[in-house]
Amino acid sequence: MTEPYIAITIIWVFLFVYAIAGSIDFGAGFWAMYYTRKDNTEASVIANRYLSPSWEVTNVFLVLLVIALVGFFPGAASYLGTLMILPFSLVLILLTIRGTFMIYAFSSKKYSRMLTIISGTTGLFIPALLVATLPIAIGGFVSMGEGTRDYLLFDRIFTSPTLYTHVGFGLSTELFLSALLLADYSREAKSEQTYLVYRRNALWLGPVTLLFAVAATFTLLPEAGWMVDNMASVWYLFALSLAAFLIGYGALFMKSGRENPGRARLAVIMIVIQFGLASFGYGFSHMPYILYPDLTIQDAFTDPAMFRWLLAGYGAGLAILVPAFVVFWRLFMKDKRYVQAEK
Repeated sequence: MTEPYIAITIIWVFLFVYAIAGSIDFGAGFWAMYYTRKDNTEASVIANRYLSPSWEVTNVFLVLLVIALVGFFPGAASYLGTLMILPFSLVLILLTIRGTFMIYAFSSKKYSRMLTIISGTTGLFIPALLVATLPIAIGGFVSMGEGTRDYLLFDRIFTSPTLYTHVGFGLSTELFLSALLLADYSREAKSEQTYLVYRRNALWLGPVTLLFAVAATFTLLPEAGWMVDNMASVWYLFALSLAAFLIGYGALFMKSGRENPGRARLAVIMIVIQFGLASFGYGFSHMPYILYPDLTIQDAFTDPAMFRWLLAGYGAGLAILVPAFVVFWRLFMKDKRYVQAEK
């Protein structure tokens, strides 16, 4: 594997981790808002309990992702940052608003209702804006302006079915993953009633997510035939992804040794594996382009000496961060004083 491919693989790993963690985080915010006015359910309480410590950890992976892109592919960072300044700026504004309310609202009951609304609405808009940048990278939505300045063709973007199938897939994935994780979290909190609420959501969101995935693939045919051909060459990754989805979805019906069926922990693990396989299949199919057909990973790659120093720095950093994340997760999921806290 060449140096540019090693670098893009590292970035894609960070992107995948942030996509999973962010989906669960943003989805939990939406479910907390959705169930806040519902009677006879602790679904909102469980979602907020998960959300309280997790959102800061999620943002760590976003920072790692941005730094990796700027360090490994400075040409791509400057080009994409200029070209997609509007969606990226909107995401930063929404993240700032969300983070501000996360910091202050938990210390003041006066803003708790506003926190729920802000967290829930931004939990839909931020993923939608981020996912909307993926179809732009397949080509056909960028035009050369005066001199060497490029600009986005918003009329083509907003009339493209690829955009809406990708956004639909992103939002359904977010809600599906968060529902699964919160179902598992509810069982850790010894709340079978809440577990049933989130299990029911996961049962109908699973097929919806799969349908959006298929629709997104078919809408690529007229606009990115080159990518569909590449996807066909790594069909085994998507076949394994489908098998993992069937196992994960089927786990919701397995006997659990408790009063209600379903093995939520197994479902979460297999669905994450499923998205990992599909994500890397999508990434491999996009190679060697960062933005088709103008920018490749070789064009935007950094100096080889800088690459080696960055690689060493990330290795040392992850050697410290990974054990810390493992400890955090075990405390977060297993500390009964927190997980089973009273309202």
